[in-house]
Amino acid sequence: MLSDFAPILVFLAVCVAFGAGVQALSAWLGPRSPSAAKELPFESGIVPVETARRRFSVSFYVTAMLFIIFDVESIFLLPWATIVRQLKIFGIVEMGIFIATLLIGLIYIWRKGALRWD
Repeated sequence: MLSDFAPILVFLAVCVAFGAGVQALSAWLGPRSPSAAKELPFESGIVPVETARRRFSVSFYVTAMLFIIFDVESIFLLPWATIVRQLKIFGIVEMGIFIATLLIGLIYIWRKGALRWD
């Protein structure tokens, strides 16, 4: 049974060795010219005026979550579109219910004002 996974383990070992080797070669052969300006957080030579940590509005996170939810919808549409002829009317009704549910959710969040940036 272990012989079934041997190619995967060999591939994983090659990948890890390659990643470690590239990192080691970069550290060994790479140019080094440290300076005070390069040691700053952004390595741009500009002295930071404020902290890099700042608060984001909750609407930013809500919009990001809504984008992910409605973007994942397209992942379900592609496999359905490839076998819609085999599913016949059942597949069309099922996808219609799925799209209608998403449309109801979109109308709900639109009316609640979650997509408005104030």
